[in-house]
Amino acid sequence: MSFKVRIVQAERTIEVPTGATILGCALDAGVAYPFGCQSGNCGACKSHLVKGEVTMEGYSEFALSDEEKARGLILACRAVPWEDSEVAWLEEDDLIVHPRRLLDCEVVALDDATHDIKRIRLKIVSGGPFDFSAGQFASVTFEGCPPRDYSMANVPGDPILEFHVRRTAGGATSTHVSEKLKVGDHVRVEGPFGPSYLREAHRGPIIAVAGGSGMAPIKSVVERALQKALPQHIYFYFGVRSERDLYLHDHFAKLAETRKNLHFIPVLSESDSEARRQGLVHEAVAQDFDEFDGCKAYLAGPPVMVEAATKLFEQRGMRRIDIHADAFYTAAEMASAGKKTGAEL
Repeated sequence: MSFKVRIVQAERTIEVPTGATILGCALDAGVAYPFGCQSGNCGACKSHLVKGEVTMEGYSEFALSDEEKARGLILACRAVPWEDSEVAWLEEDDLIVHPRRLLDCEVVALDDATHDIKRIRLKIVSGGPFDFSAGQFASVTFEGCPPRDYSMANVPGDPILEFHVRRTAGGATSTHVSEKLKVGDHVRVEGPFGPSYLREAHRGPIIAVAGGSGMAPIKSVVERALQKALPQHIYFYFGVRSERDLYLHDHFAKLAETRKNLHFIPVLSESDSEARRQGLVHEAVAQDFDEFDGCKAYLAGPPVMVEAATKLFEQRGMRRIDIHADAFYTAAEMASAGKKTGAEL
């Protein structure tokens, strides 16, 4: 007999035979689960038990205190499941895990953000409440379409969910949204997912970089930071091709006028307008910063932009653990590469 254990960050479900530990089976399955002593003494494999039941073999209170155990934390190297379960290992600042919800939503507003991006607002009809951290995404299913991943653009706690959907060539879902979706339609939303969310306890500078519809999660991150009155400077770079691809410019420009710690920098890659920064968005960041000591970066958009920005930050001394990136793959790109990563364009 065995039990199924889902590991959140790995997006894998493994089989754990009766009497075996989660960590041992995860490592056997090739999951890069964090671990150290494997004997319950160091705490390196400390994890959230998201759901399910486990028993704990002997361990040191140094590795797991009674208070932590009461909060639902376990040591994967000592945890033996007794039913199908779900776990999430702790990250550098303690992974936040929200309850997974399956929502029935209704379209209450639909408008053109740009020539190829629709902004959709959904009211939760049933399945809530829906808690998430700014920057996360959900699996969204429109009638007659396969599910697709889109980032929430609203601030956590808002009663209306907001998504930005860019039309892609041959994309069944984005074509449906562009041509057929209407107010009153019902939409299924499942989530939240994703580790690239705002670290609200961090007090160093924030560098937020969005490309195209990557605006959605970065909008949520920036607005949440302002809502929480985080004191540090926030540098928001928004990269698009041309003037017609800009959206929410006036919104963030006005916020930057009233919130002195917010700096909004649109960057156009295919424009010779003297009124805008020109070039690739990560190059604009490189021009403004020599090093990134104490910063955290939040990146969302096309994979090539995310990869270029990540490389830049690492070259200038930013720790990889401080780079929270969400590359937006199209459905075709994900299928060809066998990916299930991040939200979609």
